Amino acid sequence: MLLGGDMIQLKIHEMHRPVFRLIRFFWGREPILLLAFLAVVLGTWGFIELADEVLEGGTNAFDRWAVRSLRAADDLSRPIGPPWMAEVGRDLTALGGMAVLLLAIASTAGFLAINRVYRTMGFLLVSTLGGIAASLLMKHFFARPRPDLVPHLSLVYTSSFPSGHSMMAAVVYLTLAVLVVPVLRHFWVRFYVIAVAMAVTVLVGFSRVYMGVHYPTDVLAGWVAGLVWALLCWLISRSLKLRESHLAKPPALPPPEE
Repeated sequence: MLLGGDMIQLKIHEMHRPVFRLIRFFWGREPILLLAFLAVVLGTWGFIELADEVLEGGTNAFDRWAVRSLRAADDLSRPIGPPWMAEVGRDLTALGGMAVLLLAIASTAGFLAINRVYRTMGFLLVSTLGGIAASLLMKHFFARPRPDLVPHLSLVYTSSFPSGHSMMAAVVYLTLAVLVVPVLRHFWVRFYVIAVAMAVTVLVGFSRVYMGVHYPTDVLAGWVAGLVWALLCWLISRSLKLRESHLAKPPALPPPEE
């Protein structure tokens, strides 16, 4: 039989068992993994808080001011800047469109297939297409109306929150980047791929506000949700050991005939 003191110690040990398991899980992990996990937690919390503010109307004043400030004061149908900026905005916003994103996914999957990284290719397809589906489901759930302050410079078919172009661009480009980077050899090539993916994602988001089809908070929510998704995909890929340290070597050529 356990004495009173032993019983108390046993209960304390059982109470702290989940804590010990959590410590053991993180003990010895790479700092970058811990930072990524922290970013996922903070990003999820930030998205929830932002969505709550949007639903309560707390961001309406800022959103309306931001959209109006990108149009000429005497003509709300004309965006600020030189006339060719509207065309640039349409070009940039197309980078977050479904056709371009599917082309990027297919091209990267082909790159991985050529290098015989089949598991990573399969995971890439599931993660990116799953992220696009999640974006569409969230837009349907929140059902925020599109901005009606200025004429739209781009056709729209769905609701406003979160920005589908911004989220899908982050989901696809960042997920493609973090899954392709481990296949690359050189540090600066990896850095370049990540930087380009982030730059494209940011430009797509800004273009949606410039075109008058999204509020800034829609774009911010899309960025956050897409970043969280990409980081989750990267963490899962690490846990599944999908990393390849180098490109697959081409098959050896037969020796020349004498």
